[in-house]
Amino acid sequence: MRIVLNSFQQSVAQTMDLKELGQKIKQRRLFLKMTQPDLSELSSVGLRNLKELESGRGNPTLETLTKILEVLGLKIDLTIR
Repeated sequence: MRIVLNSFQQSVAQTMDLKELGQKIKQRRLFLKMTQPDLSELSSVGLRNLKELESGRGNPTLETLTKILEVLGLKIDLTIR
């Protein structure tokens, strides 16, 4: 599955796999000076799920991904081909 992730601050879309997605989430979280527990609490996503996602081992549901991205000020656009 490929995911297109758009930042509200950027108009350029990036296509990425789940490992790249995890890295992008971690980079954005660190940019916002958030800890994993902070993001977990704010997004109502389990800390274990968040850690797995950031490490590239997770396989989040669309609902979980949406919760995390919303807190980070990001949105997801899915293209099905």
